[in-house]
Amino acid sequence: MVPLLLLSVALVLTCLQFGTQWIGFGQVLDIVRTVVREGSVESEQIGTTGVILMQVRLPRLLLGLLVGACLASVGVVLQALLRNPLADPYVLGVSSGAALGVALAILLGIGSTFLALSVLPLCGFFGGLLSLVVVYRMAVSYGRLPIHSLLLAGVILNSIFSALIMFITSIMEPNRSAGTMTWLMGTLTAPSYPALAILACYLLGGLFLLLQQARRLNVLTLGEESARSLGIETEQVKRRVYLLSALITGAVVSVSGMIGFVGMVIPHAVRLMLGADHRLLLPASALAGGMYLMIADTAARTLLSPAEVPVGIITALAGGPFFIYLLMWKKDRFA
Repeated sequence: MVPLLLLSVALVLTCLQFGTQWIGFGQVLDIVRTVVREGSVESEQIGTTGVILMQVRLPRLLLGLLVGACLASVGVVLQALLRNPLADPYVLGVSSGAALGVALAILLGIGSTFLALSVLPLCGFFGGLLSLVVVYRMAVSYGRLPIHSLLLAGVILNSIFSALIMFITSIMEPNRSAGTMTWLMGTLTAPSYPALAILACYLLGGLFLLLQQARRLNVLTLGEESARSLGIETEQVKRRVYLLSALITGAVVSVSGMIGFVGMVIPHAVRLMLGADHRLLLPASALAGGMYLMIADTAARTLLSPAEVPVGIITALAGGPFFIYLLMWKKDRFA
């Protein structure tokens, strides 16, 4: 894990160079040293270039690291829970539920108030929570949570919520509609450091709770009957993991929009390299997912600079072919 941590730090410093204005690596290091020494990110100490670096690029990269880590980690646990490498955080419809909550808030004008920064994520959270409750109620049967019912309920609800989001977007004013569509495609914007700190506490807490389920997930991948014979409360584990996954995904979508494929591609790639032990797979996938999204976001804001491509498009273009590969691999394997 130490090499991945060091690689993450090196990648942050590297990505800080790229943007509308190129900033050399030496200058990046000088600005970082000044900030560490002065303990301030104000323009008087670091200049205009330093402000761009420390108040725009760095918070955005750290947000990408958090979002990518969460999406990849949730992808790992869902793939273990569903025993399907095609599963990702969006398969249960939680992301579309969170997006629906935010779209409704924007339609009602909440996004134009001074409380927008706090209310919109809250609306996204409750939308994701609503999706969680509905999917669970649709899938649960006599106190049990069948996997096939869970998948089917998620797909159905995702279709319904997506249609509602498109309807809401179509009746918005043109300016708000365009902004909402950009957000739905997946967009990272630089948060303030206090907002980033609060978000980090919430998401890192969720990741820590997921990591505590690693040993049980290892056993659960052997099959539910085998897990029960080894003393694992399978239904309790499934509910706990499902709840954590839904809440983390809802929070992520509320701040970044719908960024797809990270939760499917990264866990599968890391599993091929490191094996299926979730005690290692979970933290490694989190770091790999964070680095992947940082690279994708750097590409999104530099490819057509000064214009910006939604990062969700970059991850879809990169992950789509991989999804097709997995689909064909499964078809050939079980033919």
